[in-house]
Amino acid sequence: MSSTQSLNRTIGFSTAMSVVISGVIGSGIFMRPAEMAGLLGSPLLVLGTWVIAGVFSVFSIMVLAEIGAMMPATGGQYVFMEKMYGDFWAYLYGWANFAVINTASGAGITFICAQYAQYFFKLPRFSTEVEQSVVLHVPLIGDILPLEDFGVKMLTLLLVSIFSFIAYRSTKLGGRVQVFFTIAKVLAIILLVGGLFFSGKGDASNFITSAPSIEPTGFVLLLALVAACNGALQAYDGAYQIVYMAGEVKNPGKTLPRSLILGLFICMIIYMLITAAMMYILPVQDMAVSKLVASDAAKVAFGTIGGGIIALLICLSVLGATNSTILSAPRLTFAMSNHRNFFLWAGKIHPKFQTPGKAIMLHLVWMIFMVISGSFNILADMYIFIVWVFNIMLMYGLFILRKKMPGAERPYKVWGYPWMPILVILFNAFYLIVMLYNDISNYINGKTHIMNSVFGLVLTATGIPLYWYFKKKYKTKEAV
Repeated sequence: MSSTQSLNRTIGFSTAMSVVISGVIGSGIFMRPAEMAGLLGSPLLVLGTWVIAGVFSVFSIMVLAEIGAMMPATGGQYVFMEKMYGDFWAYLYGWANFAVINTASGAGITFICAQYAQYFFKLPRFSTEVEQSVVLHVPLIGDILPLEDFGVKMLTLLLVSIFSFIAYRSTKLGGRVQVFFTIAKVLAIILLVGGLFFSGKGDASNFITSAPSIEPTGFVLLLALVAACNGALQAYDGAYQIVYMAGEVKNPGKTLPRSLILGLFICMIIYMLITAAMMYILPVQDMAVSKLVASDAAKVAFGTIGGGIIALLICLSVLGATNSTILSAPRLTFAMSNHRNFFLWAGKIHPKFQTPGKAIMLHLVWMIFMVISGSFNILADMYIFIVWVFNIMLMYGLFILRKKMPGAERPYKVWGYPWMPILVILFNAFYLIVMLYNDISNYINGKTHIMNSVFGLVLTATGIPLYWYFKKKYKTKEAV
């Protein structure tokens, strides 16, 4: 008898695309343009960076779309890794996502929403003396203050708990909530962009006027473009979350590729429109020195009410991303459990709600711990490297599957195979090398006290003993 349990296919195209868009658009777009302006000093290069990063993100997602349409299983990338590289690497991918990647990002983005909510109401906070009265020291990493920002943390816990219970009770309801936040987010962005362009406070010459004091040349320009693309690529990250839920998508052969590719194109257009609207209001040299560029642009256009508009927009944006993460991420843990690489109880389907209820609650408990301890702040900087290592493995896995499963039905095939996937792998490898170089350089120069890339690998490796524990405990697999 099979131990694998299947979730119902209840996710349609609109929900799938909502998960993609909300998974991508968080708070980054409201801050990244300032960073990019400071690096490049040219409005045209800033807009071009969104295009370059967006195109490579679309190419990368095309690879994932082919694999997901071919193997539309709950757990997505975990299942793909198992087919490509075997049980051990699939487990490491799943462990990294549960222990750090998805839970730290889920806790972190919700924390941002709680921080911006203080624009509308003040959250309670302990005195500095009380906050520093409890200190947890993590060797080689830093200090954690559990009582710091206590009011913000409590609101964060309330939000992640609400979204978790919605996902626990109904995937369809969670999907509707996702569609609502995506529509609200996109409408609010359209109103903001329109308001900035029609405010009468901008100048079209800002689109072609560079900042000579900033604008780099030669090799320095290349390094600046790489750094700017780094921020842009991180802003595009998150589209893959719908693939975790591939086993619950209706007509996945068509729905997954369409939602992934169209959703990312919509995000690219939105990012360019928001950036262009900011540029219309603020010259690139002003953008470069702005700490909250979206708020500064809104204040120029709308006065003091502008700050409230941006705070509301960021809250909407982040809440959509929170729901997307909470709805999708536990599916990977659920798949691990069904493949007997995790605690079996986490792979149980709720008898009434037909959701991976125990996996959702497990993620909630782990996020609560991260929020209270504040550890997500530390972990968020350390998982980026390991994410890109696995990204390259997934991209290369397309070639493995083409060779290993040549006769498999492929409802969608990557355009430009094999050259386009090779280009994506080379770009990802280059990006990974630059990231590693910067990490080592910052450590040697004393700018950081730990190499995040190395620690990311260590965090992932901490799950290896559990792998062997599960192998020993569940050594006789049931037939699937």
